[in-house]
Amino acid sequence: MSPALAVVLSIAVVLLGIAVLAGLVRVATATDDASRAVVGDLVYFSAVGVLAVFGTAVHSAVVDDAVMIAALLGILATVSLSRIITRGRR
Repeated sequence: MSPALAVVLSIAVVLLGIAVLAGLVRVATATDDASRAVVGDLVYFSAVGVLAVFGTAVHSAVVDDAVMIAALLGILATVSLSRIITRGRR
């Protein structure tokens, strides 16, 4: 891996880590369920982003597959939670 790519990947992990920490703080201070749901999605997809960066760093196809499955499951969970919060209203 080139040194420039290593620097970019390190910066990406730091920024995603900051997003996760900010999200966890916001979960603790959120006042309603919708805010907690949105922040939960932020934390989840930031963790998926960290996994994607790791997959890029180690050049692993297995990690890439895990990222795609995690993203699909995250989208389904977001849609399901939004239906629960709105009580099925469209």
